[in-house]
Amino acid sequence: MVPITPLVDRFGRVHDSVRISVTDRCNIRCFYCMPETGAQFMNKDRLLSFEEIRRLATILVTRAGVRDIRITGGEPLVRRELSTLISKLAAIDGLEDLSMTTNGILLAEHAAQLREAGLRRVNISLDTLDADVFRKISRRDGLEKTIAGIDAAIAVGFDSVKLNSLAITGITEKEVAALVRFAIDRRVTMRFIEFMPLDTDKAWTHDKVLTGDRLLVILRDHFGEVIERPRSVASQPAEEFLVDGHPVGIIRSVTAPFCSGCNRIRITADGGVRNCLFAAGETPLRELMRSGATDEELLAQVQASVTGKAAAHGIDEDGFIPPDRPMYAIGG
Repeated sequence: MVPITPLVDRFGRVHDSVRISVTDRCNIRCFYCMPETGAQFMNKDRLLSFEEIRRLATILVTRAGVRDIRITGGEPLVRRELSTLISKLAAIDGLEDLSMTTNGILLAEHAAQLREAGLRRVNISLDTLDADVFRKISRRDGLEKTIAGIDAAIAVGFDSVKLNSLAITGITEKEVAALVRFAIDRRVTMRFIEFMPLDTDKAWTHDKVLTGDRLLVILRDHFGEVIERPRSVASQPAEEFLVDGHPVGIIRSVTAPFCSGCNRIRITADGGVRNCLFAAGETPLRELMRSGATDEELLAQVQASVTGKAAAHGIDEDGFIPPDRPMYAIGG
């Protein structure tokens, strides 16, 4: 049996969580992620095949101790036959958790098949329950389909369904109460994530971040007592609160980042390893794989990437520069 060598960086952080993007394409155009028009997408031959993704995932799980994988995009459900990939990944011995992040628009028609294939959890983006606001944010229609996707995910019995909302000043304040009530009614967790500088329009500024502190004030104004719960593990990004006895998460990705406990790496749809969402560069694996690299050689490249990880994402540091690749090309 091949021994497991954990992916450990210079700061002693063990990386046992991987986000794998399967496409950079998406069926909406949220302003915090993509341009309204003119998005440049990868040619299909640049994307990792399902077998290439399965190979990398198997190496990371069986050789490096990775325990959870999250499938991302773009919008992962625009990749055809995604359930086939899910079944390949779910069969990897030692993988403890397999999840996906989606905008939910195509989820209603795929939820049952994904669950049967072995997907255990879903995170679904939901920034508003107002169709006009949805259209303003996403620059497309689709709110009704997203809600149908949420309800389908609940109905098929995923282990966990979480709703994610970006917290943006001037937009989210009016949405908080309705979103939380929506989540309580469906007995799922609502999470608010501070707006990060990943928009292709490069319009992000600090004053557009609806902070975790401000969110707590809004929650108390609407619901009264808000009870904080301790983090279960250091790598958990969300602070969890009880609102009317129901969990609500706040991820302070800007004002109180969890970098010191980060356990994540990312693999882009074209096979680049990124040790941080905001990394200035990445380690390409696709051509190595296609030119006959061994498992050991691929794992060494991943470890080199992890070794070079910075202590923190540096958003508040002087001279911070957002990554060159847009969010939809990196993977959420």
